[in-house]
Amino acid sequence: MRGIIKTSVGLTFEVRRAAIEAGEEVQDLTAQVAAEKLTSSARTRRARADGEVTPRGATAG
Repeated sequence: MRGIIKTSVGLTFEVRRAAIEAGEEVQDLTAQVAAEKLTSSARTRRARADGEVTPRGATAG
């Protein structure tokens, strides 16, 4: 019986650790996407401010 309990506890810790690691990876991906979105948005605003043609074909200003 003792072996079953040790195995169950060990397995529970492994599953918990895997869930924490997966959560951290999702947070990392979320941060990367947010940074890319901000960079893209800044480039778009800068292009519009310079009077370049926007993707819709209209000029800024």
